[in-house]
Amino acid sequence: MERCPAPAASNRCYAQRRFWEQRYRRAGAEPREWLGGLERFRALLEPELRPDDRILVLGCGTSALSYELHELGYPNVTSIDFSPACVEAMRARYAHCPSLHWAVMDMRALTFPDASFDVVLEKGTLDVLLVEEADPWHVSPRGAAAMRRVLTEVSRVLRPGGRFLSITFAQPHFRTPHYAQEAFGWSLRHAACGDTFHYFVYIMCKGQPLAPHILALGRQLGRPPPAPPPAVTVEEDEDEDFLRNIEL
Repeated sequence: MERCPAPAASNRCYAQRRFWEQRYRRAGAEPREWLGGLERFRALLEPELRPDDRILVLGCGTSALSYELHELGYPNVTSIDFSPACVEAMRARYAHCPSLHWAVMDMRALTFPDASFDVVLEKGTLDVLLVEEADPWHVSPRGAAAMRRVLTEVSRVLRPGGRFLSITFAQPHFRTPHYAQEAFGWSLRHAACGDTFHYFVYIMCKGQPLAPHILALGRQLGRPPPAPPPAVTVEEDEDEDFLRNIEL
């Protein structure tokens, strides 16, 4: 039976392989879209895609994203998920599309050679890495390290000139510092979409430098929060003089 931990930690289940395996064993390849389907983000994604691109989709789940890319004219799509049940179900569901490839793989340890892909795409997958964080302004060393590990792998499998496209609800002041690291060797920009609730598409291009102001944001990652200002004490007489001076 699918079950999350206690309410105080209800999001933690999303980081657990067992949770997803049980879910996919029960539901099979029933379509489920996190953050919405491709059409919601298509206008922002298509300018970054070429028909002959080798595309890697991280944490595909049972989203129709890979199939929809195939139908739009991007046939070379490889999709990975760490759940064997998910991958098995998706292979069966899209068996009529032999150019769609599926693999059981952990995005933290990709087994592809360096520079294997023109595009790496994720939709809501990286958000799982931070579900246990209590304060998005001050991500724990563990959370930051988990994000860095995946991004290092993404950078490694991207060819020069390749693009990493990340779709998330995480606002730029939370997500940009993670992506804006010189070690990844890419530029970074983002765009928002949505009306009442905004989603964000982050676009990173391998081999292009980070803009200085973006790089400065990346350097803030891991810095301790500033110390609170010292308490101000006011003597009673001074307080009374202050009140008289402003004629209260």
